[in-house]
Amino acid sequence: MKLEGRTAIITGSGRGLGKSIAMKLAKMGARIVLNDIASSDTVDATCAEMKEKGYSAVVAKGDVRDENDVESMIKTAINEYGSVDILVNNAGITRDMPLIKMGEKDWDDVLDINLKGAFICTKAAVKEMMKKRYGRIINVSSVAGLMGNRGQANYSASKAGLIGLTKTTAKEYASRNILCNAVAPGVIESKMTDVLPEKVKEKYLENIPLGRFGTPDDVADVIGFLASDDSDYITGQVIHIDGGLVM
Repeated sequence: MKLEGRTAIITGSGRGLGKSIAMKLAKMGARIVLNDIASSDTVDATCAEMKEKGYSAVVAKGDVRDENDVESMIKTAINEYGSVDILVNNAGITRDMPLIKMGEKDWDDVLDINLKGAFICTKAAVKEMMKKRYGRIINVSSVAGLMGNRGQANYSASKAGLIGLTKTTAKEYASRNILCNAVAPGVIESKMTDVLPEKVKEKYLENIPLGRFGTPDDVADVIGFLASDDSDYITGQVIHIDGGLVM
């Protein structure tokens, strides 16, 4: 129960990786604020599932691109639990296509949610963390932000930007005992990878020394460590969770 008494906000936590992160932090004792867009039903189902397991969780729906929605999310955490101790900037989308076919809206939508959203959430959370002189911010980047990826100019740029945001936040707030790190997942099992042709999967696996795709729990376990006091001398780092794909 290394996070007992801590409040964690996880953006984009209705399903998939965000849900796995929320479950991991809850299992470690954190009180969870789940976030997803207003039309999401999955986030309500995730909250109900967490409560059935005996975890403490509430839902704060809203768009991470909207300052008012983000402020409302922060207020939910304060009103329900009295603090904001951990922020995981996980919300993200893709709009994949070759650069020459990519429209400005495809670019703007991905950058706004993946990068601008993390900026807005971080800015709002830091205000509360500074009051307690304690905070843990974890940004979910990607190996695409380190090495690029065909058809993902917008996504790769957003994830590279998250790394810059991580390092700057770490430098600005280390003196306040607010740590900021990033994780860079590689190929993670998901609905997207499930539908890939076997030949494509084999090609990916050829480049992964550990010989398997990662799981959402692989990522959640590292985030759990970074959210805990076990990581209290680590800030400004980007931890690859990719089976050795990037080294």
